[in-house]
Amino acid sequence: MAKKNFKDLTEQEILALAISLEEEDGRIYGDFAEGLRKTYPSTAKIFDDMKAEESKHRQSLIDMYQQRFGDHIPLIRRQDVKGFVERRPIWLVRPLGLNAVRKVVEVMELETQRFYERALARISDASTRKLLGDLIDVERQHYAKAGELKEEHLTPSARSEEETSKRRLFMLQIVQPGLAGLMDGSVSTLAPIFAAALATHKSHDAFLVGLAASVGAGISMAFAEALSDDGSLTGRGKPVLRGIVTGVMTTAGGLGHTLPFLISDFRLAFTAAALVVAIELAIISFVRHRYMDMPIVSSALQVIVGGALVFAVGIWIGSS
Repeated sequence: MAKKNFKDLTEQEILALAISLEEEDGRIYGDFAEGLRKTYPSTAKIFDDMKAEESKHRQSLIDMYQQRFGDHIPLIRRQDVKGFVERRPIWLVRPLGLNAVRKVVEVMELETQRFYERALARISDASTRKLLGDLIDVERQHYAKAGELKEEHLTPSARSEEETSKRRLFMLQIVQPGLAGLMDGSVSTLAPIFAAALATHKSHDAFLVGLAASVGAGISMAFAEALSDDGSLTGRGKPVLRGIVTGVMTTAGGLGHTLPFLISDFRLAFTAAALVVAIELAIISFVRHRYMDMPIVSSALQVIVGGALVFAVGIWIGSS
């Protein structure tokens, strides 16, 4: 479908397009409000107010249009005119991310302001020019108003609640699957790698076994996590993202103590690998303490005891 150039629009078409833009922006703000209401209720209130403001803009434009051109308003949308930014419909994604929402809002406001400035240069009617000039001023002040609304509605308690919700989502969607993968990769690959190392006393053989174990465990854990649930009820996010995070961290956990076996000197490689294992277990203990609120001593004991048992099994089997 051919698009019209903005310079070819009549004053009637410009006003019709402005009405369409205000309606679309208002509906998007409404979708943002609904998408954020459960997780970020105070921020959702901001978007409710922005939706109401866009509705007032639209009504003012409709009144002006009817006064000048009658009741019939032709359907002209942003996609019918060249020069508008293509918008990805992130307002349909659940759960919504605040940073992504704010970026979209910034683009929307700047684009709308630019549209009104260009429209003002094409309109000759004095009353319409005044209305567009007023709308330009409103768009310029929109960020300031949003800031005022934020101060009004985001009380210290509300800010704390939103930060807690954001932290909870980050833990559910990133930290937990990543930690599960890191623990599985770091611990489950210990036995085969060190058993192969002690059985052959060859760094290259231990490296190949470790590489196969790490990649295989990563693929297995990625599919297991992605298929565990779709995240719609648990809030754990998209299965594909969780699977990727889990798989990558599982592979990384195994490769950590596999890479030292690239060293040709077996004793040096074995010592370096054992040192890496200790570092990995310490990192896992800290992450569990930092993001899962586990006492550091309890976390360290659980991880170290479990890792030490698997390590000991590998040493025992490899030395047999």
